[in-house]
Amino acid sequence: MNVKHIAPLRVTAMLLAPLALAACQVEQPASYAADVKPVLDQYCVKCHQPGGSGFEASGFSMQTHADLLKGTHNGPMVIPGDSMGSNLIVLMEGRADPSIKMPHGNSEKVAQFQINKIKTWIDEGAQDN
Repeated sequence: MNVKHIAPLRVTAMLLAPLALAACQVEQPASYAADVKPVLDQYCVKCHQPGGSGFEASGFSMQTHADLLKGTHNGPMVIPGDSMGSNLIVLMEGRADPSIKMPHGNSEKVAQFQINKIKTWIDEGAQDN
């Protein structure tokens, strides 16, 4: 093989290798245990567990995956496959009346990147994974 032809092939291979690797990488699905539960434990469970003010007002416990999917006295909070229609996200993003925004009152706000991860988890089917 002619040496003149090898150099351009090496350059082309070096330029295309990162693109090929990026195309092969698959984003991991959102995980309830790794991505969702820690956020809920940090911001929500204090009130949304038996004996907590949020639980007493709504019947909504956020202690387990099953509790989360069970919802409130008034209906579901998570609609698997539909984050935009899930009341959990509506309340966390403040798209409902400000008086019921969650976390409630002067509590620390959940970061948008954390809400986005929960939205991804819901859109992916809200699995117990």
